[in-house]
Amino acid sequence: MADLDDLLEKTSRTFALTIPLLPEPTRREVTLAYLLFRLADTFEDATVWPGERRIEALGQLHRLLNDSRDLREVEARTAEWMETPPDDRHAGYVELVAETPFVFSLFWDLTPEARTTIRRHLSRTIDGMTRYVATGANEADGEGSDTTRLELESLESLREYCYFVAGIVGEMLTDLYLEDAPELAPSADYLRTRARSFGEALQLVNILKDSARDDADGRRYLPVGVEVAEVFALAKSDLDAAAEYTLELQRRGAARGLVAFNALPLLLARATLDRVQSVGPGAKISRPEVYAIVAEMENALDAGVAVV
Repeated sequence: MADLDDLLEKTSRTFALTIPLLPEPTRREVTLAYLLFRLADTFEDATVWPGERRIEALGQLHRLLNDSRDLREVEARTAEWMETPPDDRHAGYVELVAETPFVFSLFWDLTPEARTTIRRHLSRTIDGMTRYVATGANEADGEGSDTTRLELESLESLREYCYFVAGIVGEMLTDLYLEDAPELAPSADYLRTRARSFGEALQLVNILKDSARDDADGRRYLPVGVEVAEVFALAKSDLDAAAEYTLELQRRGAARGLVAFNALPLLLARATLDRVQSVGPGAKISRPEVYAIVAEMENALDAGVAVV
């Protein structure tokens, strides 16, 4: 997994910490799923590309996921994407785009069940992303600008957006857990009803943290006319649901690494949300604070007490 881990470290701070905690085969499945979702996210957020190009790339990725294994086709599309890379600020994302054939070759080696699960959920996310990019592109055209804009108008539209880009990820992870860990079967309904909220919680924390930068890029996720306090309250409520989800994994005797994989992002998100609420957008928790949170989580797992 050395090459995959390298890509993971270059494209995610949080998931580079958490995915290696997972037991196999879930670790490999989630690594590849994350990289494919990150690829779609890179196309959606490609500020270098106009809206039409972003929509085209998302459609090409969707077709590659659902067509037969044709490495030459993947290589051809990758070459097109790299003619003008979609991101000029994050070298890791550009490297991931360049390594798309490598990622697909390993994705095709997963079990049919895992491939089907990842493909189904990622296809739904791509459909949602395409819709939002198209809406933003149309709004920009109406202003006589080449800049793609996205402005959400209500708390419900924010929740819908979070579902497409993160809630679906929570549902996909839950399906992979249930496929790989039969002991979780009695809790399937309980976990599935909270999976969406788990993903939504993490996305809302990121939106609140990055709101100033997103506004500068022409993306206004925090709806005009909705008090920011309402978004903080929703994020906290979702984090409570995420805690219930994680504790259910622990109660059912899920592997330590599976519990830790879910607990750590939740604990980091809680700390980040508190910091953003007290300091403002852009605030982050420090590396020593991350280490302290990890140590606290490990101590709880060692003691067999509630991890969140």
